[in-house]
Amino acid sequence: MEEWPGQTGGPLGKRTVRVFQRKKSIGLPKMGGFHRGFPVQTGGVTFLDFSLVKFFTSAYYRLLAMANIFPRWTNSFPLQLVIALLFIGGGVTAGVTYYFTQKYTREGYQPNQPVPFSHVIHAKQLGMDCRYCHSFVEESGHANVPTSSTCWNCHQHVKTNSPNIAAIKESVETGKPMEWVKVHKTPDYAYFNHSVHVSSGVSCVSCHGDITEMPVVYHKENQSMGWCLECHRNSETSLRPLDQITNLKYKPEDHGKTQSSIGKKIKENWKIDPPENCASCHR
Repeated sequence: MEEWPGQTGGPLGKRTVRVFQRKKSIGLPKMGGFHRGFPVQTGGVTFLDFSLVKFFTSAYYRLLAMANIFPRWTNSFPLQLVIALLFIGGGVTAGVTYYFTQKYTREGYQPNQPVPFSHVIHAKQLGMDCRYCHSFVEESGHANVPTSSTCWNCHQHVKTNSPNIAAIKESVETGKPMEWVKVHKTPDYAYFNHSVHVSSGVSCVSCHGDITEMPVVYHKENQSMGWCLECHRNSETSLRPLDQITNLKYKPEDHGKTQSSIGKKIKENWKIDPPENCASCHR
């Protein structure tokens, strides 16, 4: 047995290398000379040149010193980072799903208009038909708002000098259109044809709510994609006879029928099959 004092002052202190003679296990000859390029001492001791051992031992300690540059807690840092990113990604997804949808941004929206127009007075008390002001709903893909001349047809005789009508009067005299604030707005990435729905038996109340009870019009339904698809999948719940389209107080029970029976009959007779594929609305 021989001893070699290893690298002192290293992480493990003084190291002793011991070599034992095992002739049978390594198959070394008993005479002197070389075995596979290494010098062999007669008697079986094979550890003659310590320079290689010293070199590799020093390299090993240098690697250990480099490995200890970072603290131990960094070993679990990649896993912690992945978990944090998952939580952050989930939070962002949930936030966008709720705060950037029609349900949050549009439902309940009630802007002030340049003229304090009340549907309660005009549609409920006076019984004016929706199509008198919104005259293109059955023919156009977009529902129109009334022009100033439409309002002036009546108000040139009724409450002409009312301060609430001053803006209408000025618009008629100057030819400058009224700047109504749009309440219901379909997103640019979605296609919606107003006339197709109205001419198929979908009432105003299905999408806009009971306007006759709104002194100031507001966004009643969220009109999100899920909301639209729910109606397309169960269209019989919204269909009614065409002569009842603008009757916002219509109830099938008043005629001795149910909404389900009327809707299914209209759907079958008119062969109404609302599409559910993406291309129907996202063209």
